[in-house]
Amino acid sequence: MLDATTRSGGTATATPPAIATELALPVPAPVGLTSRCTRVLLSPWSRLSLLVVLLAGAASTVLLFEPQRLLSDGWPPQLGGVAAAVVFGVAYGLCTVAFVPRPLLNLAAGALFGSQLGLASALAGTVLGAGIAFGLGRILGQDALRPLLRGRWLKAADGQLSRHGFRSMLAARLFPGVPFWVANYCAAVSRMGYVPFLVATALGSIPNTAAYVVAGARASAPTSPAFLIAMAAIALPGLAGAIVAWRKRHHLRRP
Repeated sequence: MLDATTRSGGTATATPPAIATELALPVPAPVGLTSRCTRVLLSPWSRLSLLVVLLAGAASTVLLFEPQRLLSDGWPPQLGGVAAAVVFGVAYGLCTVAFVPRPLLNLAAGALFGSQLGLASALAGTVLGAGIAFGLGRILGQDALRPLLRGRWLKAADGQLSRHGFRSMLAARLFPGVPFWVANYCAAVSRMGYVPFLVATALGSIPNTAAYVVAGARASAPTSPAFLIAMAAIALPGLAGAIVAWRKRHHLRRP
C-alpha cells in the first residue's frame, strides 16, 4: 500500500524509524564549571589536603595558647566542680587532635580535679579526641591514603587493624610506644569499625591514664605510696614494651 505522500503525488519520503529515534534522544548537557569544581573539591587528594590544613591549624593554635600552663597557673576560677571537669574533658579531646601529648593532659587532670574526677574527665577527653581524629581520618584521608599502603610494614599493620581491630587497638592503648595520634589515624585509614575502635580505646586507656592522673594528683607528696605506685605503673609497661620490641626486632627485619 502506498503512503499518503505517494498517493497525493508528492515527492517527500517518510523518515526511517531508526533516524527518527536517534533524533529524539536527548543531547547530554555540557558539564558546567560548578560540577567540575565540586568534583575537584571532593576528590580524595583535596580532602586529604583539607585534613592536613586542619591539623596544622590546630597544632599552631595549641602552640599559641600553650595549654601546658594549666600545670602552673591552674584552672580559671570562674569554673569549678563537675562543670569545670566537663569543659576540661572537651578541651582535652580537642588538644589530643592537635597533637598535645596525653601524659601532660593527664597530669593536669589529676592536679586540677583530683584522682576520681580527673580520671573521669581524662578518659572522656581521650575517647572524644580519638573519635574526632578517627572521623576526620576516615572521611578526609582514607580514600587518598589506602592506595599508598604498599610497603611490607604498612600492609601488615593495615591487615592487622582491618581483621583484628579491637584486640590490636586494645594492645596499642595498653602498651606505650605507639603515639596516640598515630594509632588514631592508622585505624582510620584501615577498615576497622568505629565502635570497636572507641571501645578498645576506652578500655585500653584506663591503666595508663589512671597512673598519670594519680601521679598528677599526688605530685605534692612524691614520697607517698600512691605516687610511687603510679610512677611504677607508668614505668613498668614502658619497660615491658621495650623488651618485647627488642625481642621481636628479628621478625621485623625479616623480609
